[in-house]
Amino acid sequence: MYPALAVLQELGNKDVELLWVGGEGGMEHDLVTRAGYQLRSLPAAGLHGVGLLALPGNLWQLARGYLAARRLLAEFRPDVLFFTGGFVAAPVALAAGRTPTLAFVPDIQPGFTLRLIARFADVITVVAEEARAYFRRPERVVATGYPLRAEVTRWTRPAALQHFGLDKSLPVLLVFGGSKGAQSINRAALAALPQLLARMQVLHISGQGNWAEVEAARAQLPTELAARYQAFPYLHDDMGAAFAAADLAVCRAGASTLGELPHFGLPAVLVPIPFKQHLQHVNAGYLQARGAAVVLADEDMAASLAGTVIGLIEDKPRLQQLAHAMAQLAAPQAAQLIATQLRQLGGSQA
Repeated sequence: MYPALAVLQELGNKDVELLWVGGEGGMEHDLVTRAGYQLRSLPAAGLHGVGLLALPGNLWQLARGYLAARRLLAEFRPDVLFFTGGFVAAPVALAAGRTPTLAFVPDIQPGFTLRLIARFADVITVVAEEARAYFRRPERVVATGYPLRAEVTRWTRPAALQHFGLDKSLPVLLVFGGSKGAQSINRAALAALPQLLARMQVLHISGQGNWAEVEAARAQLPTELAARYQAFPYLHDDMGAAFAAADLAVCRAGASTLGELPHFGLPAVLVPIPFKQHLQHVNAGYLQARGAAVVLADEDMAASLAGTVIGLIEDKPRLQQLAHAMAQLAAPQAAQLIATQLRQLGGSQA
């Protein structure tokens, strides 16, 4: 969702008519309408990893989505289609016919839906050259990097420190688990707070589901430590400030970390989702192999999180090496490069 919004920002709306197609009940509704784009919703459901009981219903939803997509495409008559994943992408791609198509793959390894769409896409844009190996026709692949919205990239460190009222003489740790939070990260961080806050400030984005637990833990902190701890259930446009203010992050290894962490040169302790075949393990391995991050297993957090974080924060040369390596992976022109590909596919050289 966010990469698509970043590319749409770059495209602008003066000479381009834009239509966002989402799934019924999708979480993008508020963000897309707030950004001022047309939004149409279609039936959609997943097939990968679905149990036998749910499979017939999901197939019916996909069939409905395909018929609705055909009607929508006949009505809107797009010059180019832009896919970034999601259940709704499959029926739209099937209904697209010969409409030029660009697929953006936000992870190093493509997920199930994007693997299918990529077989028919005219251009596939990826976050790194290493992703090219996952596609049968690498000549269609363009490495662009991960596009970021202007609301995220506009922050500088001084402005971010001032925004949160942080002490510039103390290091800052950012803890987050994605838009919905991550219970295991939250609980390990809460347990480690006394040790962490004795040495640093902590920005903690918990997700709404764990917010009550976070508030209860914050209330138990001594006054002098509580002053160094700021917790939020969720940050939207202010998330860029959190990245800019931090010296180290503890987070999952979702696709966005491949763009956000490099842009701010922010080293990280990455804790991939504890499913061995999950795409996050590939993302985390990519950043670790380039000397930009440390990977910690989810099951090891309770015992190792505090020691790992404190060891990195207090080893300034190591932290600087990680930060430099992370910054080397930044791709500030990603949104512009993808927008250019879309214009070319759509018949415009502007």
